[in-house]
Amino acid sequence: MYNLDLLTSELQGVSLKTNIETSGAYALTGSWDWVCLSPKKFKAPHPSVLTKQMNSKSLYSIKVILHGRRTAAKVKGACELFLQPEWSKEKEMLPLIIDYVKKNPQWKVSLQIHKYMDIPEIYQVTL
Repeated sequence: MYNLDLLTSELQGVSLKTNIETSGAYALTGSWDWVCLSPKKFKAPHPSVLTKQMNSKSLYSIKVILHGRRTAAKVKGACELFLQPEWSKEKEMLPLIIDYVKKNPQWKVSLQIHKYMDIPEIYQVTL
């Protein structure tokens, strides 16, 4: 959607880490230390996001709801894999996700802790 090459270059130029969480709906630009792909059911990730080569210091992770296995199979290179229940179906899906992760240890569980703690989004801080 936006070209982030200059922004990430300038941030890294003053020793700041660059991180992004994206649905992947648009081509990924910029130089990232950490990328979290959180695809949506209604829009497949752009092919460039799935095949982006990260440098050796980068961490690439995928946080997905239920369609994660199909997305993960398309990613080029190593990445961390997370399954996260959709909040509106958390009680139904979390036991299934836990069972799946126990049988497929390459996957990890991701939770929206702020929702369990009832912290409004206005007060959330990402470090």
